[in-house]
This record gives sequence, structure tokens and C-alpha cells, in this order.
Amino acid sequence: MPEFRLYNTLTRRVEPFAPVDGQTVRMYTCGPTVYNPAHLGNFRTFLFEDLLRRVIRLAGWQVEQVMNLTDVDDKIIRKAAATGQDILQVTEPFTALFHQDRRYLRIEDAERYPKATEHVPEMIELVERLVANGVAYTAEDGSVYFAIDRFADYGKLSQLDKRELKSGARVAQDEYAKENAQDFALWKSAKPEDEATGAAWDSPWGRGRPGWHLECSAMAMKYLGETFDLHAGGIDLIFPHHEDEIAQSEAATGKQFARCWCHGEFLLTDGAKMAKRIGNVANVVELREQGISGTVYRHFVFNAHYRKQLNLTEDSLEQSRAAVNRIGAFARRLGEATHGTPALVVVAERAEQEFYAALFEDLNAPEALAALFTFISDANRELDIAVAEPAVGDTAALERARTAFRLMDSVLDLVPEQLTDGELADWVEERLAARRAARERRDFAAADAIRVELTERNILIEDGPAGTRWRRG
Repeated sequence: MPEFRLYNTLTRRVEPFAPVDGQTVRMYTCGPTVYNPAHLGNFRTFLFEDLLRRVIRLAGWQVEQVMNLTDVDDKIIRKAAATGQDILQVTEPFTALFHQDRRYLRIEDAERYPKATEHVPEMIELVERLVANGVAYTAEDGSVYFAIDRFADYGKLSQLDKRELKSGARVAQDEYAKENAQDFALWKSAKPEDEATGAAWDSPWGRGRPGWHLECSAMAMKYLGETFDLHAGGIDLIFPHHEDEIAQSEAATGKQFARCWCHGEFLLTDGAKMAKRIGNVANVVELREQGISGTVYRHFVFNAHYRKQLNLTEDSLEQSRAAVNRIGAFARRLGEATHGTPALVVVAERAEQEFYAALFEDLNAPEALAALFTFISDANRELDIAVAEPAVGDTAALERARTAFRLMDSVLDLVPEQLTDGELADWVEERLAARRAARERRDFAAADAIRVELTERNILIEDGPAGTRWRRG
């Protein structure tokens, strides 16, 4: 088995990675802010992290993953105030939707999903440590700020020179950070809208609420310890969020916060970063409505290296749909086969070696997919020979091929669901109803797309005076 290597944002190098205890990778991943549905750009990051945890297990280690849920922040409070709700009324439906969407995309459960609102005491304790250590100060309004000039290593993750951060300067940072770029908020004094929406807590500095960066440090250290193995997220979180996490955590403990940092690149639509503010957002609900399966989106995401930008287009999704159908057809054939050829053993072992080599070299999912499809082509050739020449039948070789395929799919998870007869009938009727509705509104492109979708499932339809009939092909 090759050595497992990852690109560490902190060192800007691909380097060997292993858990410090040799057994369990303790991993923190930044989760969604639950005030709206997570968009497909968010889920590109979550899928990269799903691949990461599966490859960690492939390497023989266990995983302890903590993914936070940000359920108190400026955007949530604004939405709650505008709708006359408290913050939990805003966040709970979107938390449930996040988990529903995550499961649709076959993203494995993290071991913990802590919520920010349930960890305010830990956050207050962390701020108290920072004040005691002389790296945080209280402003006149009762807010508490981290003084970056008192932390010598500030900027080491983003490779930002803090001398360039002039007082009052505007830098590319999120709306949570103070306008004065030198310092960032640890604790924000309560405003009337905070009190009205249930977003204020008692603290030694008066009523207030935690800063966004503080939340992750407090929850990560509570569940994973003051130093843990791996921190992952989207590339947009490097500065200021992850930079500030490092500063406040290491200034409090005097210890390294995370040993390795991994960041995934943006998802683009028509060449622009997917973001709610520019309106080019697609989400998982829309995928479902368009009949695009979770396996299709998984394949689309894995078709690019996690550190390269990925452009979402209709053509790319159609190519992924065809690829997933091919995987499903092979899975059925392999499951129904009665024997193979001796050469299947060589095919399977070569595929596994190429698969390991790709994923253990900084999660190279495109090369892993190439290994899978080469295996499918080679295995199909051997299965054809086994059918044509029964005398060469080898059941042990067939089982070896099945083992290799199961291993690869345990990581990529791309085999489409095989519906039972009853489930298939329900699904076909639902798609036919959607097709009728599309034709009634004269959306013939949508109707044709549904017909193609049915054909890809080997369902043939016939339109007649009595309606539409269907049968298996």
C-alpha cells in the first residue's frame, strides 16, 4: 500500500500524512450556516471532505469527524428579525434540510454535528483565556476583540503580512470581521435585534454573542483536543476564518491548533464562483426536481481534483449521468455473472493498485475514476470471453473482481440505486406525471429530458389516445 500524502495549505506542499496516534484521524470540517439551503458550491466542499474521510479509512485508520453547524450569526439574526422569528425557528428547518440533502448525495455522517448555540459556555471560557493571556481587550461597548499585533504568527496560513493590514483599511474579508482590519471580534455586545431574536447570552462583559471565528475554535477543541490532526474547508475560508481560528486557539493554548489544513476549490457556474449574492445558485432540491441523482453529482464533482476549480454545465452533468449509468450496468452484470476468466484476477489487482496510487497522492479522484473505468472495460472483456468460452470459467476470479469493485465503490459510491419492482413503478408514474405537466405547459424540452431519463433506466414509453403506457425494454 502506498504512503498517504496530502497537500497542506499551511506548508504549501504535498506531504506524508498520518494521525498522530497512528489509529484515529481527528478531523474538523466547517459546516453550513443554516439560514438558507446549502448550495451546490457548498456541497462540492462537503463531497471533497466525504472523499477524504473514506480514503482515510481506506488507509486503515479510523475517523473522528466534527462538522459544526453555525446557527447564530449576522445573516441569521437579520432573517429572524425580518420575519418576526427567533434564530432557532430560522435555523432548525434548514438544519433538517442540510441533512436531507447530504444523504441524497450519499455523504456519510460525521461523528458529531455540534451547534454553536449549544456551546456558548465553552466560547466564553475561551475568550476569558485570551483576555487573561493579554491578547484580547474589551471595547467601550462591551465587545471583546483579538489584537493580532500581539500574536506573532498571525498570517501564517494565508501567508498574509500583517504589516499590510493598516488600521481602518478595507481588506477582502467577510462581514463578520471588524472594519478595522487589525483586530477581529471574539464577543459582540448585544444589540436590540439580538435580544429580540434570542441571540444574546450573559457573559463577564455583559449581554452579547460569540463572533463567528470563535465558534469553531471552541467546538473543535472541546471534541478533538487542543491539537488535532486535520482541519478542512473551502478555499474561501483560509482568510479570515481559518487564520483567525489559528490565532485565537494557539494564543489561548500555546500549542499548534491543527497539524494539517486542506482546502477545496470553488465550484463555478458559467465561469463565476457560485454564491448566493450573485444569484447563480443551484441546490440539491433543484437537482432532485430535475431528476439528477446524487450519484450523478458525486461523479461530476470527483471528475475534477479538489484543488482545481470546477465549472457546472448541463453538458457536464449529462456526461456524468452517462458515466453513472455505465457503472450501474456493470454492477448488474458483475452481480449476475456466474463465472469469469483467470485473467480477471490480474485485471482486479491492477485496478486496485492504480486506485490506491491515485487517491493516496492528494486525493486524485479523476485518476481514481480512470482506474475504475479501465477496470470496467477490461472486466467486461473478460466476462465476454467467459460467456463465449464456458470452459475457461473461474468462479474464484469472478469473486476477486467483485471484491475489487466493492472496494472502489466503497470510496466513490457511484453505483445507482437498484429499485424494486414496486419502487420502480412508483418512480416511473411520478416521472410520467411530471412529463404530462411539462407538455401541458408546453415545456417540450423538459418533457424530452424526462423521456431520455426513462430510456436510460431501460423504460420504454408509448403515447396513445388512452394515455401513455410504459414497459421495461
